[in-house]
Amino acid sequence: MFKTKLGIFTSIFITLAIIITLLYEFDIFSVSPDLMIGLRWSTALVFIVNAFIRKNLTTWIIVCMILGVFVGIDFPNAAMALQPLSKGFIKLVKTIVAPIIFATLVYGIAGHSDLKQVGRMAWKSMLYFFCATSCAIFIGLAVINITQAGVGIDMQNMPQEELPTPKAPDPALQTLPENVQGIYKFAHFIYDLFPENIVKSMYENQVLQVVVFSVLFGIGLAMVEEKKRKPMVDFTESLSEVMFKFTNIIMYFAPIGVGAAMAYTVGHLGVDILKNLFMLLGSLYMALVFFILLVFVPIMLFLKIPIKKFIAAVKEPVSIAFATTSSDAALPKAMSAMEKFGVPRKIVSFVIPTGYSFNLDGTSLYLSLASIFVAQAAGMNLDIGQQLAIAFTLMITSKGVAAVPRASLIVLIATAEQFGLPVFIIAAILGIDELMDMARTSVNVIGNCLATVVIAKWEGEFDDEAPYRLTDETLDEV
Repeated sequence: MFKTKLGIFTSIFITLAIIITLLYEFDIFSVSPDLMIGLRWSTALVFIVNAFIRKNLTTWIIVCMILGVFVGIDFPNAAMALQPLSKGFIKLVKTIVAPIIFATLVYGIAGHSDLKQVGRMAWKSMLYFFCATSCAIFIGLAVINITQAGVGIDMQNMPQEELPTPKAPDPALQTLPENVQGIYKFAHFIYDLFPENIVKSMYENQVLQVVVFSVLFGIGLAMVEEKKRKPMVDFTESLSEVMFKFTNIIMYFAPIGVGAAMAYTVGHLGVDILKNLFMLLGSLYMALVFFILLVFVPIMLFLKIPIKKFIAAVKEPVSIAFATTSSDAALPKAMSAMEKFGVPRKIVSFVIPTGYSFNLDGTSLYLSLASIFVAQAAGMNLDIGQQLAIAFTLMITSKGVAAVPRASLIVLIATAEQFGLPVFIIAAILGIDELMDMARTSVNVIGNCLATVVIAKWEGEFDDEAPYRLTDETLDEV
């Protein structure tokens, strides 16, 4: 009863605080800055009390995220000094990624599934990834053409930041005729899938190379006689269990890391920049919401996936991804949450890591939307054919985007140069890239979690009763 009353009070208080803040930020009426500071920290106190009462890790992550926003607004210099804490959290999580992928994949292939199932999961996953990312790209194109967010923007008054440097062109590409350069690019992409040194791949966080090595290692192990296979299978099973427990320990640091990441973002960017690029930011968030409603929700309804239970399962990895702008930071928690949701470990361990390179729905949507925004801001009127050409290019290039912050900018710059779009405009929108990255990374994580359920249903191995056994406590124990 007390929790219910506290929840109602919190909801009313937060709603009023948001309304007053919006009215203040958009100069609809004047409020004393000191009063706004008092309102923010009163809200923070309500959130902290709520978190103490609920005793829930997810609640603490969300509360610390909001506290980070307040620290960024009121103490920007101190907020920027907190960046090492967020980097430290991401660094800590990345130590889990390669071992957990290796252990779960090898155990799944050699200990449970047959080799035919691995091939089946591969083509089913790729088919689903292609369809999902294609839908994302076309929804991005549709929304930016409707909102016309880039038309009439004065780029001179927008903040300019230094762009990341793309890779130098491959010398071998320059020596080939133009009609075969596409073949070379595709062949080189395949070449990049294979690790020359697995330790180096783990060190550089090359997720797809670790996946390829683990799959090949698992297949090789499955071919070994039972007597020699069993010790290695037992080892990988133990390693995967240890890494999941290791994840639980690290997640106690998540509220601090997430709060520090949010504080740095707001302290570094400020909130005024939202007004300058509100149309672009709003278009992206609107497009992502449309994508979830038009693609994810129908898939869940068609496959009879309990939507509320799915949201409960993914809210923690999504909140981590949102604050840190890194899918990698959410990977261990996403894998364990989906396993608890009813997806077999062998499917989770194959689909989620593979999806981190091939199923970045949020990033694909952002790339299509941002490409047309750049053209609109430059006054270039692209016809349907030119926009479709950009879309088909992104369908290929977006598949190689690494699941790390800012990697999508490299693809955006390369696409802009290929189609003659002015790159300097990308330097202007880079100012709010972190705010956009939060949303697209969150959708990437949701998309990969949903993909595991889709493949599990397709394989007939989803535990339909598992979602209904989930509670907040069991999710926090994952």
